[in-house]
Amino acid sequence: MGFITGSASFMRFSVEGEPPPGNFWDFVAERVAAHSFRDIDDTLDEYSIGWVSVANMFDSDFAYGSYAAGDYVVLSMRIDERKVSSAVLKKYVLKEEERVRAERQVPKLSRSVRLEIKERVRTELVRKAPPIPVVYDLCWNLANSTLLFFSTSKKAMVLLEELFRDTFDMSIVLQIPWNTALHLLDEDRAARLDDVRPAILM
Repeated sequence: MGFITGSASFMRFSVEGEPPPGNFWDFVAERVAAHSFRDIDDTLDEYSIGWVSVANMFDSDFAYGSYAAGDYVVLSMRIDERKVSSAVLKKYVLKEEERVRAERQVPKLSRSVRLEIKERVRTELVRKAPPIPVVYDLCWNLANSTLLFFSTSKKAMVLLEELFRDTFDMSIVLQIPWNTALHLLDEDRAARLDDVRPAILM
């Protein structure tokens, strides 16, 4: 839980767009519930992504509105995925190819048969593999429309952008120093940024 434990690395985003008219927290409650995390432990699904409480990765019901903290929305993006290592897959594919080849009493299997075996073995192994969970925290500042995401993983940031857009119908934009300056400066000073050029400091 990068947000509530010790030091943490984070990336800053700006939130672009406006929520629909009406009670904002009712809007958040409805959308978060619709995109909350669905457990796949007792299913054959390979992948699941959604929102959970920042305090408890097993809380996806948000019974007490734990995502609301003053002028902030705090959530965790949880991803569960069943994975099989390439070495394990290769081992079981070769084992199955040997079995089929002996059963058919042929010196070599065709490419189509080997592909069918590989896909079948992969599916069987994935279904047996326990889902591996990963959790990323975020803090959305409603006062200045900024969002802190407590990870620097590019893959995680792409997934966050998609989940946030699907949930709230708003987009987030990664804040590079230029964008941060535009956000902090008044209109006159922001216009002067166009004249800024790189410099070598000796």
